[in-house]
Amino acid sequence: MSSDTVTRVSTSGTAIEPPGADGALVSGARVEFGTRQTQWRRGRFSVRFPVRALLVCAALGVLLGIGALVGLAVGSYAIDIGQLFSVLGGADQTFARTVVLEWRAPRVLAAVVFGAALGASGGVFQALTRNPLASPDVIGFATGSYTGAIIVIIVLGGGYTQVASGALVGGIATAAVVYLLAYRGGITGFRFIIVGIGVSAMLTAVNTWLLLRAELEVAMSAAVWGAGSLNGITWEQAGVATCVVIVLVLVIGLLARPMQQLQLGDDAAKALGIRVEPSRLGLIIVGVALTAAVTAAAGPISFVALAAPQIARRLTRTPGITLWPAAVVGAVLLLASDLVAQHALPQPLPVGVVTVVIGGTYLIWLLIHEIRKLP
Repeated sequence: MSSDTVTRVSTSGTAIEPPGADGALVSGARVEFGTRQTQWRRGRFSVRFPVRALLVCAALGVLLGIGALVGLAVGSYAIDIGQLFSVLGGADQTFARTVVLEWRAPRVLAAVVFGAALGASGGVFQALTRNPLASPDVIGFATGSYTGAIIVIIVLGGGYTQVASGALVGGIATAAVVYLLAYRGGITGFRFIIVGIGVSAMLTAVNTWLLLRAELEVAMSAAVWGAGSLNGITWEQAGVATCVVIVLVLVIGLLARPMQQLQLGDDAAKALGIRVEPSRLGLIIVGVALTAAVTAAAGPISFVALAAPQIARRLTRTPGITLWPAAVVGAVLLLASDLVAQHALPQPLPVGVVTVVIGGTYLIWLLIHEIRKLP
């Protein structure tokens, strides 16, 4: 079997510059017939990628690598770049190896994987609702995962595995409630978001009540965890979460085509042979599972899922949400936020505090941008 790569231009674009009054193109006018894409083919299997999206992901990958090296080297026990590469290559067996591989590497891996999971999850919900305000933390799924985890921590006193299971069950149960309440012969993005916000407010009240009823030490532990933190992440937690995220990302890959068609609207998707409701339900389950996997390990980390897909869309200039750029942007955002939380502030803070500040600023800008588009 031979493989080849073909570069082509898609034909789904529209005119950027309108014609003049006489119907002719004005001088300097430009017509955009689509986005340039490259296609990888092996036998009967082929995958197409927008060229600009590939270049953006490559550039972000370089930034991600630089950020990972900084995260491994910088800290109270500073390690120069030569010693860092010696540790990574296995030549250095001193205390620096323990610092890099046992203490810092799990945190860096968790920041990258969790950020990618949140970015992909936000991309799923924004694509399904066709709304830039849709994300798991806004429409209540992250809050539901937090509720499930809090119940396990306070009521059952479970360990990491039980907390992870509770977060997954809580997130999926919340998604089921939102889906059923928003369903009226189908799902519309606006109703889905409004119902999700309402359910999120109710669950926030439940979470507060649970914390107030708990013993002081348990409540403080749950509250700190609820801020979203990568402190104390071990190889076990990072490894399990990474395996779960990889499996879920592969499942999303299988649902990528239906998701792209759903962005055109339900009628268009049905005309193209997509089973709308089963595809939407499957994407919702996978998106919630991605958020729950992160919440179980690090607590609810807000606003990465909201901002990453829209930043990726503006960088790649794609007509809709694409998951791979959203995942890479999410990884960069969370890793950069964690570096700021650890090293750029007078006192180390949970990474969730930094993402809330960044995400809140982005949300204000997004609201202003959307309001200006109104007639």
